[in-house]
Amino acid sequence: MDEEIITRVPLFANLPDKEVTHLATTLRRTGWQAGSILFREGERGDIFYIVFRGSVAIIQGLGTADEHVLVVRGPGEFIGELSLLSPDALRNGTARAEENCLLLEMTRAQFDALLQRNPLLAYEMLRVQSTRLREANDAAMDDLRQHNRQLAQAYADLRDAQARIIEQETFARELQLAREIQTRMLPSVLPALPGYDIGARSMPARMVGGDFYDVFPLDAERLGIVIGDVSGKGIPAALLMGLTCALLRVEAYHTGSPEEVVRNVNRYLLERSSEEFVTLLYGVLYGRSAEFSYIRAGHELPLISNDHVTSPVPMGHSLPLGLFQDLQLDSQTVTLPPESTLLLYTDGVTEAFHAEHGMFGEPRLREILAHGSHDSSQALCDRIVEAVVSFGGDAARLDDITVVAVRASLR
Repeated sequence: MDEEIITRVPLFANLPDKEVTHLATTLRRTGWQAGSILFREGERGDIFYIVFRGSVAIIQGLGTADEHVLVVRGPGEFIGELSLLSPDALRNGTARAEENCLLLEMTRAQFDALLQRNPLLAYEMLRVQSTRLREANDAAMDDLRQHNRQLAQAYADLRDAQARIIEQETFARELQLAREIQTRMLPSVLPALPGYDIGARSMPARMVGGDFYDVFPLDAERLGIVIGDVSGKGIPAALLMGLTCALLRVEAYHTGSPEEVVRNVNRYLLERSSEEFVTLLYGVLYGRSAEFSYIRAGHELPLISNDHVTSPVPMGHSLPLGLFQDLQLDSQTVTLPPESTLLLYTDGVTEAFHAEHGMFGEPRLREILAHGSHDSSQALCDRIVEAVVSFGGDAARLDDITVVAVRASLR
């Protein structure tokens, strides 16, 4: 019966059977009597609950004049999931059992382990949360309109102000949630490969963005390195960014060549029938030979700097992902000389704009790269991002900024 309930939870609907069985055997059952309080508004939490039997109400302002029920969740639904997304997250409502209930509990540690095994779950979490936020916003607006019909014309100005505040707060919560999920998708610690120093930095133009990067070990002597840029901005770009990043890592672990990985990701993206597209560079770094074999799909060319000189790299024609079945890709292999630096970046770096000085441009980027031969890779990435932000001055940035640097030591 536990497995049946778990598969009815939208968040877990697409999990493999063995994962569902694992959850059914490891999640803790707890019973609650009608009227019991599971958690209170404003508390910190690291557990969320799946309703197995009975129903649970989420209440704001419990015990005050403003008390109201936000939603009632029944069998197959879940509550308290926001506590899993951030260690500092506070409960946004009080959970009360409306009748005798049987619940399944999942801790943050269990959820993080599940996310590691099933990276696409992050995309599903974002989709479910976006749906819930929209439903909550619609319900709030419907409730507001119902009350406003009972108000006199004298309260019309106050009504409009309240509507704007609710809309702004809902949008702010949605953006914050999207930012937290997007941050969790990017690697917090970069893997090590003997003989190489790796750094990365990403700064979205808005609360969330479409740039992404990833560095992950394929085996003891190879690293997968990817950088990408989704067209558009905001939450739609963040959704596609999360999907692309998860798909690419899954394909990289199960597929042979970088070209096959990228073509498989393109096929999945085409099935979405989206208007957005993705530029991407994915490559494999071979530790012993210092070779970097990469596939470029409409993305910026990498740069290689050695002895204060930036060397050109071969360039072939390529197209972005998500637009064409017959995809043209640029396949290249370069060798990193000792004490050289490989730089990958998105167009938000070179196309940063200043009203008087024009675009930041590749020459400025090459100059920073050439004079950063003694910096660590992370220090170089930080310096590039700070230089681009400083170049734009007080003007609002129009594009995300992302850089990844790989420095090869003496061999």
